[in-house]
Amino acid sequence: MTVAAVRQAKLSLGQAPPVPSIPLSAQAHQMFGPRGVCRLSDGGIWVADTGHHRLLRWPCISGPADAAGESAVQIFGQTHEDGESRNGGGEAGPCSFSTPVGLCAYGENGLALADSWNHRVLIWHQAPQQPGQAADVVLGQADFNSAESNRGEQQAAADSLFWPSAVYSDGQRLFVADTGNRRVLLWQELPTRNGQAADLVLGQADMQHRDQSAGADLDKRGMVWPHGVDIWQGDLVVADAGANRIMLWSGVPQQSGTPCEHVLGQADEFGRLHNQGHYKASRHSLAMPYALAVWGEYLVVADSANSRLLIWHKADLAQGAMAVHGQQDFVSAGDNRWQPVADDSLCWPYGLHVDADDLLIADTGNNRVQVWPLADLINGG
Repeated sequence: MTVAAVRQAKLSLGQAPPVPSIPLSAQAHQMFGPRGVCRLSDGGIWVADTGHHRLLRWPCISGPADAAGESAVQIFGQTHEDGESRNGGGEAGPCSFSTPVGLCAYGENGLALADSWNHRVLIWHQAPQQPGQAADVVLGQADFNSAESNRGEQQAAADSLFWPSAVYSDGQRLFVADTGNRRVLLWQELPTRNGQAADLVLGQADMQHRDQSAGADLDKRGMVWPHGVDIWQGDLVVADAGANRIMLWSGVPQQSGTPCEHVLGQADEFGRLHNQGHYKASRHSLAMPYALAVWGEYLVVADSANSRLLIWHKADLAQGAMAVHGQQDFVSAGDNRWQPVADDSLCWPYGLHVDADDLLIADTGNNRVQVWPLADLINGG
């Protein structure tokens, strides 16, 4: 067991230490509740600045850690640097956002975004180079100007979305955590046209239902509030924040409604309580895990309501997490350890992304994004 008592982040964006702040108006060097982050092949860091309803892009930056005051090079989704309205103060369009959350690399040089309150996913085949650049494909809606949940219908469908919160692509397929419909959708090939229907659904028996726990008692099939999605050495992994657990499949399911094989964070597939119903956290428990990321044999989980990251090793799942970041031990769970914010403290981390040997963290409650060497988090620095 390793408790990661780490030193200083490799890079920090959005806040200058030591005191985090909530910006009174949007600025190019600040964020408000960022929930998504990724780094593309050109080294550029993309951030879903959720509270300001915009995307920010920084160029390739490797340090130093005091880059917190550096402004984003480009702002997408608003017409002015200080803009912060949903859809830029207008209607939904091909480059406007309402509560953008999840981000991922798409294809060779593209970008995908879960535009949550517009109930859609936006896809650029090539990451946008200029503010206002239209997305190439929209999923969940028939066109770029529509923004109703499930396209205005009561039932879900294979081509509709309700509060999607995460996107993940392995370069061949696309996965979307369709949170409001309590399901994960899979496109077996990268979508090429607007409104394209998904091929497979998990968390529900079919594409039409959207019931919590698939309309039954919680088990290995149903979901409550799915968020993060990733592939861990060939196996699908989903963070079901509403059930305070991680669901693991053997491989990637090929049939809708396939139950998972394993659950992390609960004693069994029927449990759903925060920290398994205990006051204190542990290395086996979770409280609203919103994101996850994979680094070889390691799985990193944003245990958001416990304001920490937990790291599992695939060969030792039954032993619980083998490392923690953001807290001094496995039983503590205070925001910023109930202390003034520190470089190695967290407050409701919401988004994770692994790039090479680095972990990018959207530290939402501290209005910042940090980059840490993964070896430091696992080995304790």
